[in-house]
Parts: sequence; structure tokens; C-alpha cells
Amino acid sequence: MKIVFKASNIIEAHIVAGMLNACEIQTYVGGYFLQGAVGDISPTGFANVFVSPQDFDQAAALVADYEKTENSPADFAAHKWFALSF
Repeated sequence: MKIVFKASNIIEAHIVAGMLNACEIQTYVGGYFLQGAVGDISPTGFANVFVSPQDFDQAAALVADYEKTENSPADFAAHKWFALSF
């Protein structure tokens, strides 16, 4: 597994993982249990999204689109790479 996204918090990590899962890319969110070890300090950078090496290039392109856009999540449905998961 390779890290495709280093999130600022666990919520963002799961948002990105959900986006990738909707595009049929299997993900693993890890490292966020380390946040509890720091205590009351607001740690960042512990939550990471992992994908398999064969999915890394496609996932990295999707993450790059996510990082550069300021659109709402509903606007992602208009992108050519968006795949409904239901």
C-alpha cells in the first residue's frame, strides 16, 4: 500500500477515501489512532489514505483534482471520473 493523501484530520481522510471508493479504488485509512497519543494538542498529519500500487496513479490524479478544486462535493458528480456507487 502507498500513501496517496496525507490528511489534516481524520474527517478529511475519510472524505477523500470515500471519494476514491466511489470511483472503485480500494482504500485504507490509517494512522489516525496516533492522534490520541498526543493529548489535547491538536495534531495534524497522522491520518493517511493508502491505496494499492496499481491504483496509485489514478488515485493520485483524483486527489490532485480534489486538492485544486473549491467546488462543493455535489459538483464532483459532473466530473468525468465520478462513478456512482449505488
